[in-house]
Amino acid sequence: MRGRWLAACSCLVAVPALGVAACGGGDGGGGGGSSSGGGKSVTVYSSLPLQGASRGNSEAVNNGAKMALKAINSQVNGIKITFKTLDDSTASAGKWDPGQTQANARKAVQDKSTVAYLGEFNSGATANSLPILNQAGIPQVSPANTGVGLTTDEPGADVGEPTKYYPTGKRTYARVVPRDTIQGAAVVTAMKEDGCSNVYIVNDKEVYGQGLAKVVEGVAPKQGIKVLGNDGYDPKASNYRSLASKIKSKGASCFFGSIIVDNNGVQLFKDVIQGVPGIKAYGPDGVAEATFTDPKEGGLPASVAKNVKVTVATLSQDKYPPEGQKFFTNYEKAYGKKPETYAIYGYEAMSLILDVMKRAGSQANDRTAVNDQIHQTKDKSSVLGTYSIDKNGDTSLTDYGLYTVKDGQLAFAKVIKAGATPS
Repeated sequence: MRGRWLAACSCLVAVPALGVAACGGGDGGGGGGSSSGGGKSVTVYSSLPLQGASRGNSEAVNNGAKMALKAINSQVNGIKITFKTLDDSTASAGKWDPGQTQANARKAVQDKSTVAYLGEFNSGATANSLPILNQAGIPQVSPANTGVGLTTDEPGADVGEPTKYYPTGKRTYARVVPRDTIQGAAVVTAMKEDGCSNVYIVNDKEVYGQGLAKVVEGVAPKQGIKVLGNDGYDPKASNYRSLASKIKSKGASCFFGSIIVDNNGVQLFKDVIQGVPGIKAYGPDGVAEATFTDPKEGGLPASVAKNVKVTVATLSQDKYPPEGQKFFTNYEKAYGKKPETYAIYGYEAMSLILDVMKRAGSQANDRTAVNDQIHQTKDKSSVLGTYSIDKNGDTSLTDYGLYTVKDGQLAFAKVIKAGATPS
């Protein structure tokens, strides 16, 4: 949820399910389609934080989505697709903002040509947009959400989740990354591998951070790791030295920050690691940002970063099928830089939308028909590998990558299969 570089269009890898490759198409065009069918053009909106610490990844998600569109010349079944990008962040918040996120969802609802919505990047943001989109029957596909409660009531979900996000009673949401039930288990597996006997957890009080913290808190004891605490913190605090002293007094050997980097994540990790010498620190995909790892972008200094490991669903290029490896190569050619962590998920989120539109046939411009196809996705060949989407909207993919921080960048270490020996 890392790279930078600029570029010209080259023939891009095809969306596997569509089996077509083409250049051109831009971001789409046209308008005036209808959710009830009949229109020859439709709109797909993306809503992502284009300001703040997550901006780089959000731009990469949009870039990946544009690649998927260009690969089919922005058309499915004779219907032209316009891609419109929205910003769910504000300058004052410095990250995603509830009011702005809700405004984006309402904008998509008010546009009769809207056939799908790609977003949000943050689980807490989706908790704000999903009920609005669900009421209008607009299918939503997230490239990055992992919050448990968005799809299930498994441990890690809050009271009323996921029912409260679906006022119509019908599921209209899916994601192409594994939920935090899986990430939490992967984090604990990494800790077990590193010999952690105990862990102190700190969360940022958001839907994502609290939920993932609960998962780790529940799974750790089953792996023989004692949980010494699970505290929420104030993202606006100037420092966390007193929290670090508390963690040290508890005798913690390991620390898990269940946060997004936007919530003063660098300061939190820096203070804890400097305040508890030798502690092993772990972060989730919410900190998989250059703004967390690279000191040139305000990230952790190297002396601190060497103690940190991060879990994120993205794997190293050689761990993907041929289609995925082509994606990385073509992204670099198209944009002149290596893709940020979530670029491939932006591509696949759009690829899924295009695939279900194709399967909807003559109803590819009907949001209800498109939504119905999402949860019928079985064994889809993709850049991520072959996966299905279940009735809740979750992917069948389960692998997470474990990363260290080297020279200001995330360095792939191994694939972690939750509950299994890392390899």
